[in-house]
Amino acid sequence: MKLTTTFTRLALGSAVMLASLGSVQAQEDEVKIGFIVKKPEQAWFINEQEAATEVGEELGFEVVRLGGEDGQEVLSAIDNLYSQGAEGFVICPPDVRLGPAIMNRANQYGMKVVTVDDQFVNSSGEPMEGVPHLGMSGTKIGRQVGEAINAEMEARGWNPEEVAALRITNNELPTAVERTDGATEALIAAGFPEDNIFDAPQQSTDTSGAFSAASPVLSQNGDYEHWVIYALNEESVLGGVRATEQYGLAPEDVIGVGINGSGAAFAEFSRDNPTGFHGTVAVSSTMHGRQTAEDLYRWISEDQEPPANTETSGTLMTRENWQEVRAALGL
Repeated sequence: MKLTTTFTRLALGSAVMLASLGSVQAQEDEVKIGFIVKKPEQAWFINEQEAATEVGEELGFEVVRLGGEDGQEVLSAIDNLYSQGAEGFVICPPDVRLGPAIMNRANQYGMKVVTVDDQFVNSSGEPMEGVPHLGMSGTKIGRQVGEAINAEMEARGWNPEEVAALRITNNELPTAVERTDGATEALIAAGFPEDNIFDAPQQSTDTSGAFSAASPVLSQNGDYEHWVIYALNEESVLGGVRATEQYGLAPEDVIGVGINGSGAAFAEFSRDNPTGFHGTVAVSSTMHGRQTAEDLYRWISEDQEPPANTETSGTLMTRENWQEVRAALGL
């Protein structure tokens, strides 16, 4: 009797131990990836990271969400991920020129890397090879912005010769240059005078940085009653719009068109009264987050390397259609 009881207890103990070991093994086998973004507080990146987490829960891998607002933070984040057992990471870098340094650290740890939104460049300023990327075609998205501005000017009956364009720029970021250059090309192609385009170099790619850049430009060009505004994202365009409000321009005298399609635009469209923020070319940050996270997971678990470069397109979102576009893009 005692022998049987002892055997039963041993068997049960072994079963529990095996189950425990199996659980530990399952945890060890689960793929873990990082998702590093340059502005974790911005709605675009919040959506992106949340979407990555959701697809991880669906497919059975873990996503560690981190911020990296400068080079040192990014390298620290990579060290953090390695210590947690992550096998790779998706990143939107704070500076695309950090690509070689980031890849050097990742290669030291044997980690796979996918870039999202902003693509690494090498010492010659060319896109880095061997690092899969998913992002917008900056030039095409920019042209959509310029075309939307031109269409709205025509709808309002504005004479382009009497309109000024506020181009909020960030020449350190190739993606930003592509977008603003694309918008400029579309405007000029439609007959907008190049001499009426005024640059406002911003120090940071957010609303406050754009506001600071835009204010002196408006003050120095007070002869214009109508203004159009474009930049690399909607936060920057909103900074320009806020500057026109402080300067005393009425909303009907301003046409601002941004890029992204995130919470900043939704809040603006939800205001009781329209502002100078006419619209934004919306791109699915949700899709960017899901796709890059899944691509990296498949690369790690199934050795399926993602395409070298995937470009997404945008849809014009305005006060009239923003809720429908938001639903269609899953934003």
